[in-house]
Amino acid sequence: MLRGMRKASSNWLGKIIMATVMGFLIISFGIWGIADIFRGFGQSTLAKVGHTEISANEFRQLYTEKLQQIGRQFGRPLTMDQARAFGFDRQVLQQAIAEAALDEEARKLGLGQSNDETMRMIFNDPNFNGVGGAFDPARFQAVIRQFGFTEQRYVADQRRVSLRRQIAGTVSAGLEPPNVLIEALSRFQNEQRSIEYVKLDAVQAGTIDPPSPETLAGYFDDHKTQFRAPEYRKISFVVITPEDIGKWSEVSDEEARKIFEQRRDKLGTPERRQVSQIVFPNVEEALAARNRIASGLSFDDLAKERGLNPTDVDLGMVAKSAIIDPAIADAAFTLPSGEVSQPAQGKFGAALVKIGKIEPGAEPSYESVASSLKKEIATGRARASVATLHDKMEDERGGGASVIEAAQKLGLAAVTIDAVDRSGRLPNGQLAANIPPGLDVVSQAFGSDVGVDNDPIQFNGGYVWYDVLGITPSRERSLDEVKDQVEAKWRDDQIASRLRAKATEMVQKLDQGGNFADEAAASGLKVETANGFRRDASLPGLPASVVETAFRTPKGGVGQTAGGANEWIVFRVTDVSVPPVDLASEDIKKLKETLRRGLTDEQLAQYVTKLETEIGTTINQNAFAQATGANN
Repeated sequence: MLRGMRKASSNWLGKIIMATVMGFLIISFGIWGIADIFRGFGQSTLAKVGHTEISANEFRQLYTEKLQQIGRQFGRPLTMDQARAFGFDRQVLQQAIAEAALDEEARKLGLGQSNDETMRMIFNDPNFNGVGGAFDPARFQAVIRQFGFTEQRYVADQRRVSLRRQIAGTVSAGLEPPNVLIEALSRFQNEQRSIEYVKLDAVQAGTIDPPSPETLAGYFDDHKTQFRAPEYRKISFVVITPEDIGKWSEVSDEEARKIFEQRRDKLGTPERRQVSQIVFPNVEEALAARNRIASGLSFDDLAKERGLNPTDVDLGMVAKSAIIDPAIADAAFTLPSGEVSQPAQGKFGAALVKIGKIEPGAEPSYESVASSLKKEIATGRARASVATLHDKMEDERGGGASVIEAAQKLGLAAVTIDAVDRSGRLPNGQLAANIPPGLDVVSQAFGSDVGVDNDPIQFNGGYVWYDVLGITPSRERSLDEVKDQVEAKWRDDQIASRLRAKATEMVQKLDQGGNFADEAAASGLKVETANGFRRDASLPGLPASVVETAFRTPKGGVGQTAGGANEWIVFRVTDVSVPPVDLASEDIKKLKETLRRGLTDEQLAQYVTKLETEIGTTINQNAFAQATGANN
């Protein structure tokens, strides 16, 4: 419709007509009261937290970005309906409200951050590094523009993020999970079980005679929704990303070698050493200690004399760049293994350094990284081209051109898919192969309509424009169209029913004292075992439901669960063991850190909820439904 209005207004007669129409609209607003639109909520306001407003456009952009991220993680696009079913819409809204509440609290507390500190954070952000590994102003501008930021707005946003972290860090400071909780969770996670089991398959189900026409028709009537044809949409789209338009083959070896030399240290694997150090107030004391070591005193005994723990002395297996003090780093990386250095005057005193194990570094050849460096250089150059093509594409679209028309004019390749369903599948059931992985164009198309001007999707550092060209509504199929599918599903249901009955009978006999091996032999089944698995185990040839059910069954108990297609599993728990808890182990330290993060998140969530209540939060449900596609 909007494109039609633009085309209509492209000549003098159309402009007169459109001016008249708009005049009537303006008059009607005056009659009905345009002030009603802005009472309570602005037309573009989705939520309000204290004095902070979250606009519908701001939320829509955030929501779209989150769905694209999730789609890339799943390896397939996530539709608006699926996102709402998982509750992602509410999660993103809650995140936006929480951030606004923390911003309000920062203002209330008078928190601030200097421009110098904010710029330091931005300069150190690796996302803005160029091909040379340093901050690249051009890349910075391209990246923030891709996400809809001006430089001023991005700096302000980063300042707000830093202030939120200050508040979060203060609220969660000092949180430590109790040992009782750590031990209980460790036992839960590390409990192990063993089972013996048999698999019942289609052979145990016996012969399944073909259904009569009446039986098949009745089954089809009861399960029509399973065989319904989905809604299909015809879509066209064009993709413009740095990777797509960057021509790495045109990058010369000279350019790539220059970058290789600049980044040689970062491209390879640096030498790493086991480094220990003892720091002394001055060189004299350090030299005296070094002489005692030369006379036979061990480095470890010297550390004990000075009241130092192993953690105070051991720097770990580190690269030279990981040692902050240059003097200590130089001393550590000039010694052979097992040697103790002469006193090295560092920033914090004179130190003796001892070297343990040495892991040699590996330096890559130019040939092994040439192609990736050329692609990186080409992609960096292409970012400017992406911005230029974006503006040209928007100009063409603004002039009323369709995606295909605009792509042809700019020499770009547009993709057209004649029919695709919400899951990204073609009528033959195959996934559409010409949609780039992670591109959420299908769900976006199902949230749009024919003739609608759609905002471009941000994707892989570039943009995707799309049109919905046609819609084929969902419909009920006739039995003749899907007879083979219906008969196959009926047969599978019959097999599953028989296997479930046989498994239940077998479990009842075992519960009454039957021997597992004897019952398996009587049914012609082979007994197999799975030993020492935990709750998070993936057992070869067994579904996750076996593990889940086994951990709900006591030792000696018998259980059953569905297996794969036309398969049922009966098992007996033969052993249950819980390893002892070692609070000093690395696994427990990792678990403790995980619990600490969980407690931090919980405490911060409670704090933010209290803030939202005190500050006052209101949500424009209509705008929220529109932004998340709930009213489509």
